[in-house]
Amino acid sequence: MPRVYRHPWEPPDLTIDSSRALPVACSVGRMERPRIRRACLLWAALALPALTADAIGLNEPRAFWPQIAGLGVLAAAVASARRHPVAAFGLMAVLSLLTAPALFTVSYGPALGVLALLLGLRAARVLPAAVLFVAVGCVGAAKVALVGVDPAAQWVVLTGTLLFGCVFPWLGGRYWRQSRELAAAGWTRAARLEDEQRSAEERARLRERARIAQDMHDSLGHELSLIALRAGALQVAPDLPERHRGAAADLRAAAADATDRLHRIIGVLREDDEPVPLTPAGESVEQLVARAAESGLPVRWEPTGGGTAAQPGSVAERTLHRVVREALTNAARHAPGAPVTVAAAGEAGGTTVTITNGRATQKSSPSAGGSGLLGLRTAVTASGGDFEAGPHGEGFRVRAYVPEQSTPRPPRTAAPSAPFTRARRRVAVAVGAAACAGVVLVGGAFAWYAYTETHSVLEPAAYARLGLGSTAAELAPALPDRTARDAPVERAPAPPKDTDCRYYRASGELLVSVDHFRLCFDTGGRLVAKDLIPRAGLSEDAHEEFVR
Repeated sequence: MPRVYRHPWEPPDLTIDSSRALPVACSVGRMERPRIRRACLLWAALALPALTADAIGLNEPRAFWPQIAGLGVLAAAVASARRHPVAAFGLMAVLSLLTAPALFTVSYGPALGVLALLLGLRAARVLPAAVLFVAVGCVGAAKVALVGVDPAAQWVVLTGTLLFGCVFPWLGGRYWRQSRELAAAGWTRAARLEDEQRSAEERARLRERARIAQDMHDSLGHELSLIALRAGALQVAPDLPERHRGAAADLRAAAADATDRLHRIIGVLREDDEPVPLTPAGESVEQLVARAAESGLPVRWEPTGGGTAAQPGSVAERTLHRVVREALTNAARHAPGAPVTVAAAGEAGGTTVTITNGRATQKSSPSAGGSGLLGLRTAVTASGGDFEAGPHGEGFRVRAYVPEQSTPRPPRTAAPSAPFTRARRRVAVAVGAAACAGVVLVGGAFAWYAYTETHSVLEPAAYARLGLGSTAAELAPALPDRTARDAPVERAPAPPKDTDCRYYRASGELLVSVDHFRLCFDTGGRLVAKDLIPRAGLSEDAHEEFVR
């Protein structure tokens, strides 16, 4: 329904047309449904490790409510990943730091990497992501220093996780984003080039039409001038009857009038940068002068230095032909009966032609002023020559120097700059460097983890031979040289008072929960308690059976 305004300053009617609003709302709803569906699928995929890692023993068992809170934070991060990717990654980084000081957890590690990838793909600016990475590294390092069990190993894991699990996916997302922008820019450039090509073809077509029209004007104008010249000669012939003289005068006036009208019509199509018109096939400058002399124009050819040095058919030869033809045409129109001299001097670098006419001996027909000399000046200077035209004595003189030109070579242009290509190369180098650094750091961290875990294994048979009351010095040969760093303190029974407890692994398996042994020594260094802590996931009955 149309809006109705009752006053120029009255606000428009804001009544919503339900017949139009309902389809719009439905279309918006249809657009949002796939996004919601994809977000739910992404959340389900990222929540799967968080739900299964505790059950299969990859993490220490956690209470029910921390797991639910972690899934809620993960859902909020996934929901805000499209519009606020920086905030989404920040939420997941905070959750990972709360779960583990070293940032790496099996439960939330995949989600951290995926959100870092989305951060690089959807965030246009680099600075917020860089600041966030630095903040996560600083907070993680501070937490490891304050509450870390093995700070050196945890710092290595933190650095490797930050580089390999955060920065590397972020760089991959940046590369993906730039590839999409490059593809879009390529299609836009292709469309623009097609438009430019069509415009260039249209301009070339118009220029060719203008060139043909200009050549027609110059050629026909020259021929009409010669016709008028011959008619003038007939008009003054002594043996011609009077009525024939009148017909010759009418013919001369008609030819001059036709020349002026041709000039006015074709002059509309002139361009400042028009190309050089074509030369009649096989006609040189000397032949042009001879043909004009045969038509009755009092013209004399005076070559010096071998005549023209221009090669037949070259641009210089066509330019010289145009200059001479236009000068002879002007002399026949504006100074009929005046003697004309065409001098050509060949030089090492080009040719100079000089066309000089004297004072008119016959009355010229009135004609509109033209732009032939301006066109000649443009053509000659465009070829690198010099052009002069003006009064000379009682007549007029045109002088032009045209350098000899060979077939022009296409200009060598530098390769077009490709900012997107250089950006992709830089991103690829950065991704490769981050990948190599991450592999080295993660590999070193895993090697350190494997070394510490395998060198803290106390064999069950050796554990069984340990007797209570023995001193630490007596038990030292049977104990490993290192203690377990990931001890399950929360699952162990309460230790005796005033004791120093040490934890050892019962097997050398990595990345899974294993049984642990605990040995507690009193202040005198004697063994007062030893306990077996079963691996995570055993039921209470299995635990009692295992202990027995």
